[in-house]
Amino acid sequence: MPSIPNPFPELCCSPFTSVLSAGLFPKANSRKKQVIKVYSEDETSRALEVPSDITARDVCQLLILKNHYIDDHSWTLFEHLPHVGLVPPSIRVFSNGAYTCQENSNLAERTIEDHELVIEVLSNWGMEEENKLYFRKNYAKYEFFKNPMYFFPEHMVSFATETNGEISPTQILQMFLSSSTYPEIHGFLHAKEQGKKSWKKIYFLLRRSGLYFSTKGTSKEPRHLQFFSEFGNSDIYVSLAGKKKHGAPTNYGFCFKPNKAGGPRDLKMLCAEEEQSRTCWVTAIRLLKYGMQLYQNYMHPYQGRSGYSSQSISPMRSISENSLVAMDFSGQKTRVIENPTEALSVAVEEGLAWRKKGCLRLGSHGSPTASSQSSAASMAIHRSQPWFHHKISREEAQRLIIQQGLVDGVFLVRDSQSNPKTFVLSMSHGQKIKHFQIIPVEDDGEMFHTLDDGHTRFTDLIQLVEFYQLNKGVLPCKLKHYCARIAL
Repeated sequence: MPSIPNPFPELCCSPFTSVLSAGLFPKANSRKKQVIKVYSEDETSRALEVPSDITARDVCQLLILKNHYIDDHSWTLFEHLPHVGLVPPSIRVFSNGAYTCQENSNLAERTIEDHELVIEVLSNWGMEEENKLYFRKNYAKYEFFKNPMYFFPEHMVSFATETNGEISPTQILQMFLSSSTYPEIHGFLHAKEQGKKSWKKIYFLLRRSGLYFSTKGTSKEPRHLQFFSEFGNSDIYVSLAGKKKHGAPTNYGFCFKPNKAGGPRDLKMLCAEEEQSRTCWVTAIRLLKYGMQLYQNYMHPYQGRSGYSSQSISPMRSISENSLVAMDFSGQKTRVIENPTEALSVAVEEGLAWRKKGCLRLGSHGSPTASSQSSAASMAIHRSQPWFHHKISREEAQRLIIQQGLVDGVFLVRDSQSNPKTFVLSMSHGQKIKHFQIIPVEDDGEMFHTLDDGHTRFTDLIQLVEFYQLNKGVLPCKLKHYCARIAL
């Protein structure tokens, strides 16, 4: 019997191959989604389902939108390492019927640049690593574009070619962004010897090709320079642990860590003598690694890679601020206040009147007199302010300010540890943290706050902060950005 031709030859295929052609199916979405967890400083967290090509800036935009924050371009995503291999990460202890880990706080973190892909960052984490993503403000992220003079001290900068005359900090910054020329950063750093607990003070030199150290004093001759680390396939992290935690000679540590997961031996630990020196090294390495991309991030903060835009994700105001005017309703006819000074004084008086009413309402529980009620309430009304941090130590205050950026005017107010009846204003200026005691003074039975021995007095801390946000006074600069612990 003759064989009958098979009318459907495409169905006669191996059981291990697809029966239907892939072209018959609709194409799957190439932007696969993944769930990430982001933490805030108070350790609250939020899970987000994001596409695989989402950038750090896009994640910040999502969190800004979901939490109704004001976007001032300082919100930043951080990669946080709970330990960086200097000491064992944790010790397992059996207690209450279960094993718990006692952490050796050896912390390090880095700013995830706005253009970086978050899923790529997570893919470099090891299976046993307990790394986290943190979301908070970083006022110093692009401060070197605004005030380069604070980031490149003259004694740390030299040039590969001869230059005519002095080079300004702005020109130094332009050299970092140029592919043809570059400045050299040089100076002494403490380096941790591989496999040892000891540190050695060595002269280092940063060039576009990498970081080198001199085997003979401060010599820059090629035969005396030895390669230490490249930064194309490595990330730089700033140490958050003090020198007592890991035996470092100073508190200003930083390290190189390969992009791919590796052991403690892959880490290269360094320590600077002061914060300004560490900031210079870290900033220069960021500029050499990313170049013009950093400048584009600074100039165009909304250019994300995953399709988000300022129109689709940034909360917009319904009314332009330019259309708002100050009005005076005290007379028989209302009038527009055109004088800015008068408008400001009226606004301050309105605020003070509102606070006095609030103080009387808050102080109406068991106080004998109205004046004492107002005084007691005005002393406590500051506790609801985001810049006030109740009972934190001097060290914790410094850590918060450093984490949110050593920019002039970053501040917080806290309780004094040495004197329970006073407060302390902690602020950043010139890349240093300074502390000013706020002293209570009494006059005619009323309590006031002062920073200058009573010459300028304020009824409450809110009035004091608002005054120094507008006036320098006895402070080295005006108060500009407050440190706040946000919750997600």
